[in-house]
Formats: sequence, structure tokens, C-alpha cells
Amino acid sequence: MKAIELEKAFDPKGFEDRIYAQWNEAGAFKPETGENTALPPFVVVIPPPNVTGVLHLGHGLNISLQDIIIRFHRMRGEPTLWVPGTDHAGIATQNVVEKRLKAQGKSRREMGREQFVEETWRVKAEHHGIISRQLERMGASVDWSRERFTLDEGLSKAVREVFVTLYERDLLYKGHYLVNWCPSCGTALSDDEVEHEDTPGKMYHLRYPYAGGEGFVELATTRPETMLGDTAVAVHPEDERYRDLVGKKVLLPLTDRAIPVVADPYVDRTFGTGVVKITPAHDPNDWEVAKRHDLPAINILNPDGTLGDGVPEKYRGLPVEAAREKVLEDLKAGGFFSKEEAITHAVGHCYRCHTVIEPYLSEQWFVRMKPLAEKALAAWERGEIVFYPRKWENTYQHWLRNIRDWCISRQLWWGHRIPAWTCPSCGKTTIAREDPSICPHCGGGALEQDPDVLDTWFSSWLWPFSTLGWPEKTGDFAAFYPTTALVTGYDIIFFWVSRMIMAALEFTGKVPFRDIYITGLLRDKQGRKMSKSLGNGLDPLELVDDYGADALKFTLAFLCAQGQDILMDKESFKIGSKFANKIWNASRYILMNLEGRNLVREPSLLPVDAWIRSRLNNAARLMEEALLSYRYNDAAQTVYEYFWNDFCDWYVEATKLSVKEGDDAEKDRATTVLLEVLSESLALLHPLLPFVTEEIYQRLPNTQGLLMRAPYPRYDPKRADPQGEGRFAFLQELVRAVRTLRSECTVPPDKKIRLLVRPDEGYKEFLTENTGLVKLLAGVGDLALQGPPAIGAPGGSIGLAGSAFEAFVFIAEAVDTAFLKQKFTRELEKDRLFIASLKTKLTNDKFIKNAPPELVNGERIKLDEAVKRTEKLVSYIRDMA
Repeated sequence: MKAIELEKAFDPKGFEDRIYAQWNEAGAFKPETGENTALPPFVVVIPPPNVTGVLHLGHGLNISLQDIIIRFHRMRGEPTLWVPGTDHAGIATQNVVEKRLKAQGKSRREMGREQFVEETWRVKAEHHGIISRQLERMGASVDWSRERFTLDEGLSKAVREVFVTLYERDLLYKGHYLVNWCPSCGTALSDDEVEHEDTPGKMYHLRYPYAGGEGFVELATTRPETMLGDTAVAVHPEDERYRDLVGKKVLLPLTDRAIPVVADPYVDRTFGTGVVKITPAHDPNDWEVAKRHDLPAINILNPDGTLGDGVPEKYRGLPVEAAREKVLEDLKAGGFFSKEEAITHAVGHCYRCHTVIEPYLSEQWFVRMKPLAEKALAAWERGEIVFYPRKWENTYQHWLRNIRDWCISRQLWWGHRIPAWTCPSCGKTTIAREDPSICPHCGGGALEQDPDVLDTWFSSWLWPFSTLGWPEKTGDFAAFYPTTALVTGYDIIFFWVSRMIMAALEFTGKVPFRDIYITGLLRDKQGRKMSKSLGNGLDPLELVDDYGADALKFTLAFLCAQGQDILMDKESFKIGSKFANKIWNASRYILMNLEGRNLVREPSLLPVDAWIRSRLNNAARLMEEALLSYRYNDAAQTVYEYFWNDFCDWYVEATKLSVKEGDDAEKDRATTVLLEVLSESLALLHPLLPFVTEEIYQRLPNTQGLLMRAPYPRYDPKRADPQGEGRFAFLQELVRAVRTLRSECTVPPDKKIRLLVRPDEGYKEFLTENTGLVKLLAGVGDLALQGPPAIGAPGGSIGLAGSAFEAFVFIAEAVDTAFLKQKFTRELEKDRLFIASLKTKLTNDKFIKNAPPELVNGERIKLDEAVKRTEKLVSYIRDMA
């Protein structure tokens, strides 16, 4: 067998693109069917990124975690499908295109709807290619042959089917209601699309004169311009101060209107004067009061956020802020202004463009959510869905129990056009699955389709089943629905996760997935959320360029503790980079030493071979436990400790004994076992580091085909060797003790030392059989064993004690003991001073009470370690006396 040369320097750029293309061309991303169809499938639908966006590190985390579990289940032989796709992202995409047009001196109104939509499809095509390439660079093993887009033909059919069916089931209605309005985007938003932020503002106190008499009522508002839309003032029905005022009228300043005083329990009589203005068209609470008292609603705004025809002419056309200033100026001039005070209050902003939201009365389409929410709650209560971590179940059930109807119409051009047509002849509306050519009510023609489009989330909530072909009875829907797991962020539990469950139960009768893994938030090392404004965000593709895709994936998994936010910076990714480099270098060492060796059939095992196989077997068990419960950091820690510590630091080093001292037969045997363990170890590592493991695996002389299609190591009770692991742990403890002493005594690495060991009776035979291994690993030249009757330390030695041995290193033969004694004495004195300072600190009540608990605990740990260190130094000095 010839030696195999891996490049000396680990460079993932040299093979990642090639390996990804190889996987894709081999069809390795597609689910394997046939003889494995008896196994239940493992299916994940990707949370579709916005088609005009660029993937950020949050996407990198989400994609990495999905890829890990997909690769794990694929290697377990399950038919595994990961469906990719993108979201048309109505508001976000339309904003991108409108900004581009504005830079060219154009507008969508000038272009017209048809041309604007065509331009948006062109922009979509540009961005889609970027996102696809980003997913490839990160190693996402998605089935590209099943890629979907929320505006493609199949999903559009599903959207229309759902809209019409909801209408038929009386779960959809249209009406004039108060909605959240974004003046910048020019559209309604659902409650969940409004982000509330504490904002500095002012509370203005105004006076409304009594109609037909002297005096006034005083009330307060943060939005004085809305008074132009007031249709009443309200007091609490039990407020004695205003009992005689109820039913009378007050004059609305700056207008020629008189408005009634109503009594309603909504009013908080302890707040301010106990009088509130009622503006039904621009406040959700006032809207409810108006319905109870049959008050009119006056809309004072135009869709662009300027004041409209519902206000006196002098204010028309003014933007809200300018109107506010003008109204305040006129109130002061007319004697209607009392005072103002600075406050901080929660103000709603558009989740896309951050414009202040205006409550706005308009005609919109709504879904009745309560009947859907009841089914979703019941499914959770039955245990059909499980959140990881479980704490997010509280968020889920709280939102469903307090759900409001969903406004689904948007005043945009990009999106799913609402399938509703109005007949100009009879005025009736038709809701249909297919575009009607004539009115089914009167036979008239020239029907006018509703100009609005559906909320982006109306297509996204169908994603788990529409992507598999629903409403058609497709093979994919039959084979892969319901899906298995969803990996997503907590910020869209409302927008998306809950709605998907509701839609799936309503239209398929099944929950769309069983497991819901909610990722933590990415923060910088100072604990701040990563954002553009802070400039602390990290580009996942830049990290791939600098460290490789495996380093990105492994580091994110390593730091991803379930239920916790992730603190990181760019330097953090050296964790994954160094580990991938370790895998490369260890494999390179093994492969470069194959010259002249031959593979052996069914090689026998030495105790150290049985030990590593048992450790690998245990790691396979831990990996299964971790990944089946989405404990990614535990999985990463398991493979890290196994490969770096067990395999590299102990097993590879141990095999050098056979390579150095064995005959050709022994060298062939050892090499064969080593390659078998390496190939299986690469399979264990593959889900977390797919590129480097695949590249090495394909270079091995004992493997065939793709690693990503190889079986994943599974725990086998027959391989478990707890007794052997216990014996090897004894050997490791002895070697570590000797190595530590060598380091503390500054024995040169190439200096062979003399060692006497007194093992417990149960380990004597094992140690006798493995003296060569101890000598190799501990740098021992002469190793002697002595039975239990021997008492005391031999002259010129330092004693070591383990759980099942005493050992004595003849240090006087290796170093200058007089110099060493002086060194230890200095260290002892330094440690004693350190211990004294720690004890002083830890007996200080002020420090114990005021310092953070973790700091106090840290100081106690330091004290414990320092005491143990001094005890060891005292024993060393005593042994050298």
C-alpha cells in the first residue's frame, strides 16, 4: 500500500466547493426510498428566507442546526428530506424595488401594476441566486430538486384554495375595522407586525368647553391632532364628579361640532381628570367604546399619513407631525390649551420600515382566529407538538388564548392577489378558486378583482404542506407529511409557528411537525444583540471565507446551549477552525505512514484497540441522545472530547508502539485497526463537520462511496467494555501523573526517566502487559513493578499517588534536585501568600455580601486549588530531603 499525501496546510477552500458539487451531482441530498421505506421519514422544511434579503448569522445558525440533524438522520438510514425555498416577502420586497425605482427617478404609480410586478420578478431572480449560493457555501444539504417559492404556481393554488375554503367555512370576512396602518408602506399590518418601543413624548392637557354654558372639561392626549376626529368624551359611570355631565355635550375645539359626554367603564377615573377623548377611527379602545354607544367614526387620515377630508380645510394635506404643531398653535391661541408634560410611552412602529404606526379605519379582510386557535391549543395539550426548550410552550399557549382576528389584506402590488371579484352591475362579491369571466349572481361581465394582496404570512402558514404538493394528492405529500421538526427563532412563534399549526390542523387534520426547536439569540461578547446599527454583526459568508464552512457549523453548535443566547465574536470561530485542523493533521499523519503496509482481514485487537472501540461506541450513544433531543452543544462537546482526547491524544499515540517496535504483521494489524477506527470516527463527526470528514474519508484506502451516505455509528452493547475502559483509565491516570511531574520538575522532553510503580493487585497483570505503552506515553526509560509489601519511598525519588497505585519517579537521576528544591520552595512561599490573601478576602463580610455570587465562588475555587498545590509541593520537598 502506498502512502497517501494530504496537503500539509489545511485549506477548506481547496475542496469545499468540489465536495458540495459532488454531493449534489450524486443526488445525495434526495431522500433514499426503496428498501428503506419501512423506516419513518425525517422531514424538515427550511424557514424560507426573504427572497430579496441576504443571509445573516442568524440564518447561519438556523441553517447549520438544521443541516446537522438532517445529516444525522440521513446517515441513520431514514428517508430524509430537507425542503428549501424562499419567501416572496411582500412588504420587504416591494420596498426594495420601490427604492431602486426612486434612485432611477421613477415610481411604481408611473409604471403601473403590471410593469411593476414584472420588475419585481426580475429583482427576485437576482436575489434568489445570491441566497442559493450562500446556502451552498454553508454546506446546506437541501434537496434542490424540490425547491419552492411562495409565489410559485403550486403554492399559489394552495393559497387560493385556503382563502376560498375559509370563506366557505365562515372563517373569513371583510369589513370596516380599525387596523394598524403604515403610512410609508401604504398598507395595513397585523398586530404581530407592529413593534412597540418606549419613546420620549409629551402629554398635552386640553380644555373642551361645555355646550350652552360656561366652564369646560379638561382631558389629556399624546396625539392632539386626532382630536379633530373626536366624536365624544367619556367618563366612568360611577364617577360622582361628572354624573350630571353625562348625556350633555361639549364643543370640540377648532371645529363647529358639539360631541356628547358618555359614561363607560373603560375610563380609569383615577388617571388624570377622569375624562378621556373618544376618537373611534384612530384608537382601538375608542373603537370599542364607539360600538357600545353607537358613535360615528371619523377618519382624519389619508393612506399616505397626511390629514384628509374629515378635518377642517386648513389642516388638510399636512403630515401628522406638521398637523400636530398647527393644532397646538391654534389650541393655544383659542385658550383651549392647559399645559404639557414630558413622558415616555410605548409607540408602535412598522416591523419593516420602522415608520410610526397609525390606527386607521379601513375596509380589510380578516380571518376568524379563535376557532383555529382552539384546535392548535388542543393539539399542544395532547402532546402532539413539543417545544425545545419547553419554556416556549408558555409563549405559544398565552398567545393562542388571547388571539385576535388576523387582518390578511395588504395594500400592495407584490403578492397573492385576493381572489375576490365585485360585479359593477349588481354590486355583489364573488369568491372563487378560478378566475370568473361573468358574475354568477346576475350574469354581468367586466368583474373587478380586489386590488389588494394577501399578507405574506398567509402563504407562509401553509409552507409545511403546500411545499409537498397540497392541495393535490401528491406522492411527496403522502410520503413526507407531516414533517418532523422545525428549527426557527422565537421572534416568529406568533407570525409563523402558531399559524402553521393552525392551518395544518384546519386543512390536513394533522399537526405540521412534532418537534419545534427554538434557537437562542446571537449576541456579542458584551451581551448586546447583533445588529446593523451597533456594527457588531457577523457575515456568515465572510466567516466561511476566513475559517471554512465546517468551522462555522461546528462553532455555532458548540456554543448553542438549549434555551440560552449565544455570546460570540469573530475569534470564537477559531474553536471550529482549530478542531477541523486537528482532524486534518491527525488523518494526514496516519495516511502518510501507510507506505508498505497491507490491510488485514478481521484483525485481532489489543487492549488499547478494544478501549478506543468502546470509547467510540460510548460517543455514538451520547451523540444519539444529544441529537434526538436537539442538544447541539452536547453533541459538539462529545465529538470534540472523543476525537481530540481519546483518539488523537491517546489512541494514535499508543499505536506508535506497534509502528516502532512491531514486526510487519503487527504493523499491518495495527494500521488496519487504526484505519477502521478513523473511518468510523469520521462518520461520527460528519454531521457537524461534513466537508473535512468527506474529503478525508474519500482518501482512505478502506472506504468506498460518499461518507454522507455511510451508516452512522450506533451504540452496540457487544462493543461496550466498561472493565477495559476502567483498566485503561488506570493507565491514563498513571501516565498523566508522571507527565505532570515531568512538567513541574522541568524534565526535558527527550529525557527518559526511571519509574517504580506499586499497583493494586487487580491492576498488576494489566500493567505488566502494557509496560511498553506506559514507557512510550510517559517518557519512561526503565519501569519496575513492585508488590504491595514494599513500604516507603526509594531514595532520590518523588512519590505519586493514584486511585489504584503508588508510583515513584527517580527525579534525582533526571534533574538537579538542589535547584529543583529551591524552585519548589519559592513556589510554596508564593502560594502561601496567595492563600493568605484569599482567606482575608473570603472572611471579609463586605466582600461576601456585595460581590457577585459567581465571583465569590471563583475565589473559593482558587483557594481550594492553591491549598492542594501547596500540599503537593510540601510532599515533593519532603521526598527530596
